[in-house]
Amino acid sequence: MLKVPNLALPVEEPEESVPRILAKQIGCAPGDLPRWRIVRKSLDARQRSNLRFVYTAVVEAPEEFRVSQRGAVQAFEPPQFDDPDPGQEPTDDRPLIVGSGPAGLLAGYYLARKGYRPLIIERGRPVKERVAAIRAFDGGGEFEPENNYLFGEGGAGAFSDGKLTCRVTGADVDYVLERFVECGGRESLTYEHRPHLGSNKLPMICRNFRRKIEALGGEYRFDTTLEGLDIVDGRVRGAMTSGGYVKTNQLLLGIGHSARDTYEMLLAAGVPLLPKAFQLGLRIEQPQEIVNKHKYGRESYLDILGAADYSLVANGRRDLYTFCMCAGGWIIPSVSEPRRFCTNGMSNSRHDTEWANSGLVVTLEPHEFGASHPLAGVELQRQYEAAAFELAGRNYQVPVQRADDFVNSRAPATGSPIDCSYRRGSTPLELSQVLPPVIANAVRAGLPVMDEKWRGQFLKDAVLVGPEMRGSSPVRIDRDRRSRVCPDIDGLYPIGEGAGYAGGIVTAAVDGLRSAREVVRRFAPVG
Repeated sequence: MLKVPNLALPVEEPEESVPRILAKQIGCAPGDLPRWRIVRKSLDARQRSNLRFVYTAVVEAPEEFRVSQRGAVQAFEPPQFDDPDPGQEPTDDRPLIVGSGPAGLLAGYYLARKGYRPLIIERGRPVKERVAAIRAFDGGGEFEPENNYLFGEGGAGAFSDGKLTCRVTGADVDYVLERFVECGGRESLTYEHRPHLGSNKLPMICRNFRRKIEALGGEYRFDTTLEGLDIVDGRVRGAMTSGGYVKTNQLLLGIGHSARDTYEMLLAAGVPLLPKAFQLGLRIEQPQEIVNKHKYGRESYLDILGAADYSLVANGRRDLYTFCMCAGGWIIPSVSEPRRFCTNGMSNSRHDTEWANSGLVVTLEPHEFGASHPLAGVELQRQYEAAAFELAGRNYQVPVQRADDFVNSRAPATGSPIDCSYRRGSTPLELSQVLPPVIANAVRAGLPVMDEKWRGQFLKDAVLVGPEMRGSSPVRIDRDRRSRVCPDIDGLYPIGEGAGYAGGIVTAAVDGLRSAREVVRRFAPVG
């Protein structure tokens, strides 16, 4: 196997041309090209008037094939997926998975495939019912604490835009992406540099995961909240839930980053929780047309590539960086508790709105939370989310301010409406009121740096909304690096973003997969 990088094609040229340039690179006729596949595809946008897709392929090429660029082609060893045989430790209990977000989904799938018949409990509703509840809320309806953008089948990831970008690589990442394809995603998800499903595709994929898990002997229970742990002599024996007691000695805790009541219960039960640095700030929204013009040197590229995205960093005393950029999307609420407000963004697979939005976040360290309590970061989030709710009119409207007014510390003009894509309406506010001062100052300092990189176009016609605080968890549930079990609580496996070990759909899914694998390595399946 040979790995052949840097196969460049103008974006106007179809992907079907890759075999031609691959054959030329390894020195054979196109008709003689052995078996091959694409393993990476990215956009080279360094020259706006000459955008290119750059591919990496692997090919089963005999040694006698001539290599046209010495050193560019390397031997390729496919990463080997660790798939252990079931362990020998006997148990009468099937694994219990708390939460059906990405970590719980992949843990459940893997355990079901290996014959462990996992039980997955989810505090919210099936994803189809979530869609209906979200539409009603966006239209002005009541907030449902257990059935919303954050809670329910698929977790927060089900309505988080569907980005499958991941900084790590390897067999576990490949396994996760292949499962998303198997459950309805397009084939190119496995090799695109920035794969994106879209919020409209994720509900179907969540349902397909559930059907596969159930077909393999797994079970789902919705409207079922974890209320307590049964721990005897330092070992999990079961869980108290709103639907009754569940006996288990293998509990995978994928609660998500917004299950604040569950954090409180775990702390009271003696589970080791630690404060963790997290990101917070605002969200910026501009006309998508401005983003397209900045990134594409030719108008024709828009028809080929669709709505453009971006990624920016402003280095300073505190780095400000964009996060979860949603091209052709809209602003949504990220709310898990009544009378609090936080923002997020999403887009469908077509990226077809007139708006672009992105998080603008800064990292806050635990020593800056204002207290040493393990949940001090959660309380800080609550404080500013409550302020946002109260100041914006107590009806889950979004606080909004023009970007240039925020940068120059100018209050919004009285009675002057500010348009944005948020569907429940907006309230003009001085957004420094919904952020810790140190974060507001960092955002204010970093925005002009980003604007300079865009030659004055980044802040043109831009508005800010906020706060943005749910991109990562402010809590980490301690666990052993090797066994992935909580110290002094055998059988308790914290997983995913809510446990503080992931930062997106794929990393959360990989984290759940790896803990499920340790369960398989140790325990025998229930007979």
